[in-house]
Amino acid sequence: MNESVLDVLMYLFEHTLDEESEAEPDRGELQRQLVEAGFASGEIERALGWLDRLMSESPLASRGGDSAACRVFAPEERQRLNMESRGFLLNLEQNGLLTAGTRELVMDRVMELDAEEIDLDQLRWVVLMVLFNQPDDAVAYSRLDEVMRDHLGPTEMDYLH
Repeated sequence: MNESVLDVLMYLFEHTLDEESEAEPDRGELQRQLVEAGFASGEIERALGWLDRLMSESPLASRGGDSAACRVFAPEERQRLNMESRGFLLNLEQNGLLTAGTRELVMDRVMELDAEEIDLDQLRWVVLMVLFNQPDDAVAYSRLDEVMRDHLGPTEMDYLH
């Protein structure tokens, strides 16, 4: 298989949300499930590390930021995210779905992925994962759920139910 870290993350996100358990899944069990699903061990390790860093940084993102500040994207960020994707992020922030802190966490998570370019659909997944891990952003997550429904097919949205 030639999956990326983002593919592993999307698989995990879809399959762990389906479970009703409140407990955090065992890392060894997750690794076993991912190997059984056909993912390479290197991609699995990088994806789990990505998630660990997301969960450790999430409380910091809820602090917000200066709402009057203008976000300027660095050249590396502009290379990774096209204009449509950058506009999507800014639109989410302007509509209150992201704070400056969660936007920066999204950017941090995007920049850590192993892809040269992240398309809009992939960015939506990253935003969804970030918001899902925010303790205070249930409202933003539910609004983003509506945004995702407009862009994903019914089978891709099954994980949300």
